[in-house]
Amino acid sequence: SPNIVFADADLDGALSGAYIAIFDNKGEVCSAGSRLLVEASIHDEFVARLVAKAEAMRVGNPLDTSTDMGSQISARQLEIILGYVDAGITEGAELATGGHRLIDGDLAKGHFMEPTIFTGVKPGMRIAQEEIFGPVLAVLPFRDEAHAIELANDSIFGLVSAVWTKDLNRALRMAKRIKAGSVWLNMWNGFDSASPFGGYKQSGHGREMGQHALELYTETKSVWAHLG
Repeated sequence: SPNIVFADADLDGALSGAYIAIFDNKGEVCSAGSRLLVEASIHDEFVARLVAKAEAMRVGNPLDTSTDMGSQISARQLEIILGYVDAGITEGAELATGGHRLIDGDLAKGHFMEPTIFTGVKPGMRIAQEEIFGPVLAVLPFRDEAHAIELANDSIFGLVSAVWTKDLNRALRMAKRIKAGSVWLNMWNGFDSASPFGGYKQSGHGREMGQHALELYTETKSVWAHLG
């Protein structure tokens, strides 16, 4: 899902949002922010800060309160993630950090993956088009609002998106034009049991939660009667 950061955003907040969006639950979330779109004028600075934050993460036993990220769900999923890393490198993306399985000490007994960030990503690359379901982030720069919308919608999926900007009018314009079931403005992961959750395009069918979820499990009936 696309996570869009404009130059006028609260960059500290956007940085935390980008970090949580891809590394929370090891990226094994259908709503992971796996595509980070950053306005070109702040791209290098923002990515450098995010890389530093990723490299400071502690990966290990999730039962240890000092751990930031635990093991992937299975050996097979780790294999799939590493396959996407290989695809990113083969297709010409630049590995800014991570990209390897962690095998030091007790980590060798599990399916631990380094937090991974790619730059120099092109829209057609597999890491920008397919659901990786792992802690792998594809970063793409954008020129302006129109370019950001073009990149955000260049996907067969449309579950969630986020827009980071201090310009509320711009945020609302973006929310209207992004093809996603949920759009979060200056935040990530907004959920409420009364609010419908679901996607556009190939991101599932129907909606969970709220009145829309109840309607999904009901049938509408029309009854006609002649009373004369």
